[in-house]
Amino acid sequence: MKERQDTTAIVNGLKRRVKDVDEGSFASLALDVFRFQSRNNLLYKQFLHLIGLSPQDIRQVSDIPFLPIQFFKTHDIRTGSWEPLLVFTSSGTTAATNSRHLVRDEEFYRKNARRGFAHFYGAVENYCVLALLPSYLERNGSSLVFMADDFIRQSRHPQSGFFLYNTKELAGILGECKKNAVPTLLLGVSFALWDLAEQYPMNLSGITIMETGGMKGRRREATREELHGILKEAFQVDAIHSEYGMTELLSQAYSSGEGLFRPSPTMRVLSREITDPFSLQGHGKTGVLNIIDLANLDTISFIATEDLGRVYEDGSFEVLGRLDASDTRGCNLLVADV
Repeated sequence: MKERQDTTAIVNGLKRRVKDVDEGSFASLALDVFRFQSRNNLLYKQFLHLIGLSPQDIRQVSDIPFLPIQFFKTHDIRTGSWEPLLVFTSSGTTAATNSRHLVRDEEFYRKNARRGFAHFYGAVENYCVLALLPSYLERNGSSLVFMADDFIRQSRHPQSGFFLYNTKELAGILGECKKNAVPTLLLGVSFALWDLAEQYPMNLSGITIMETGGMKGRRREATREELHGILKEAFQVDAIHSEYGMTELLSQAYSSGEGLFRPSPTMRVLSREITDPFSLQGHGKTGVLNIIDLANLDTISFIATEDLGRVYEDGSFEVLGRLDASDTRGCNLLVADV
């Protein structure tokens, strides 16, 4: 009993630090989270043993090993002993095994997502939030829908809401928001935004249009640059924003349209060599993305993804596609030229 109480106290202390983390405190907190998870996450502990690494050997963030993201498909990952309040699942394909992300603290996730958005765009409650996420709304367990629902609930604007296929109603609300200069976020899956652009082209200058990636087999695949060009022309805006997130993460990164993502305060991105998963890649060179997500305190904060990309010295990163050997995910990235 005392051991469990001690662990709970450590978790609560780390969560308080995660809520206030900034550039100056990130590295030391990441190392403390690593030490905690290497002791209390049985899967991660076994992984470290199998690769012959002792936690005592880790002196800096660049030394930390990253757990392959595939383990979210085969294990219920958790640090410590607790029962989940909800489970996020990836959409995947009918033939694929989907990822499962157990969530211990819903409110911690909500507040972290709000903070990540506010870091780049200001408080979400000031926006009219319009979520065009038909494919995600048609299944259970979507972390994106959970986040969008919280953003909608936080919004001070009564027009905020989800839209399935009622694009005519959505177009009308967008027109009103534009006319009345209401700060507006249109968050949409790529194929649905493309459909809206074809059916209701209009001047949406001043409105933040944000795509989440994914064609879901509804339209032909396109590069992000091509899709953004189509949407910018149809909606007469200078930039299309993007959100980078996934089932296995509780933090997000955002792009304001120039092709570079910037991680929220609880997230950092590194890249590893394609042929050597334990060697980090240099800045500006193509590699495979490793993600530190301190909001994943209750599961695993150090994840080796299957996304190809480039990480730059200022912490921003590009997403270029996926490893050829990776199976197709339901929210897979838009095809991009490497």
